[in-house]
Amino acid sequence: MKSPHIFSSESVGEGHPDKVADLISDTVLDACLEQDAASRVACETLVKDEHVVLAGEITTTAQLDFEQLVRGTIREIGYRSEKDDPVFNAESVKILNFLTAQSPDIARGVDPCEAEGKDGAEQGAGDQGIMFGFATNETPEMMPAPVMFAHRIMQELARARHAGEVDWLRPDSKSQVAVEYGADGRPARIINVVLSTQHAPEVSLHEIRRYCRELAQRVLPSELLRTDTEFFINPTGRFVVGGPHGDSGLTGRKIIVDTYGGMGRHGGGAFSGKDCSKVDRSGAYMCRWVAKHIVAAGLADRCELQVAYAIGKADPLSVMIDIDTFGTATTMSEQEIIRRVREIFSFKPADMESALGLRRPIFRRSTNYGHFTKPDLPWERLDPVRLEALRG
Repeated sequence: MKSPHIFSSESVGEGHPDKVADLISDTVLDACLEQDAASRVACETLVKDEHVVLAGEITTTAQLDFEQLVRGTIREIGYRSEKDDPVFNAESVKILNFLTAQSPDIARGVDPCEAEGKDGAEQGAGDQGIMFGFATNETPEMMPAPVMFAHRIMQELARARHAGEVDWLRPDSKSQVAVEYGADGRPARIINVVLSTQHAPEVSLHEIRRYCRELAQRVLPSELLRTDTEFFINPTGRFVVGGPHGDSGLTGRKIIVDTYGGMGRHGGGAFSGKDCSKVDRSGAYMCRWVAKHIVAAGLADRCELQVAYAIGKADPLSVMIDIDTFGTATTMSEQEIIRRVREIFSFKPADMESALGLRRPIFRRSTNYGHFTKPDLPWERLDPVRLEALRG
């Protein structure tokens, strides 16, 4: 039995300055992959006021119009013109491009070829690092309830804004949900909900709070809401200045929102703007895929998995893949689960790319509302053959 406890997680909307930066970076990545599947991309974006700064390293045969990509992404998010934001909008932003080619010293470690000092000719990891994957059966998405609920609020708010249900919603927004867990370790009730949304100056605070409370209630599980569940809607009373006008945004600064809301560990590497040769992204996706299979196979209620890499090496440094089922392993020991994972899954960079189809332009779909919440993404799909092999 576990002690009852409260856990909170947050999410942010697509107009949040950090997510604006993430989506621009992933847009550049997908544009490269559309023309050249072998592209090596590490694109960082900084947004502040009327400025967009691109930096990083790209090696590709793709011919890109970066200005068109940036302005199109900003327009899609909802910062179309001065009406949406007088400072940061698709018409008036100034774009600075500091992208260069990937260092040959990195490329020699990643390329599937012999090189002096390199351990073999296989494709190696693009950097050192540790990656984690997590899954739990407490939601249909096999995600922790607090972060999943926070994402659902943000997704519904974005849907309402794009559909024009009200004319005062603006792109920047944040949510946070606190869930109380019972002695059985399962979600028991929602303690409080925080929702802040950017808005037009003329709308009343009363209207914002009424509308947003109703919106949150329709996407949260009614069985977890109580009469004493607290709702904090735009707690400062005013949120007109938002997005990159209100705060700077930077690629990779929302890694906990992107993953498990703090319930699962994170190795520190960001995802957006990186092609799959960067194990920060591909390794984390693979770990999530494997953890999800373990839970879906009924071998554990919750599972966390870790792998570690050295730049240029194909095999993970971890001889043992670290799986922690938090004492919830059901039908076999953790050591037996580890043995089966080794037999069924490969964590070599080239094998991960192949198993998950990571050389396709699919990454813009992952940018917002969590990288592990959308059933159509390959690392979220379960493989029936591997599931049966795990069950034995």
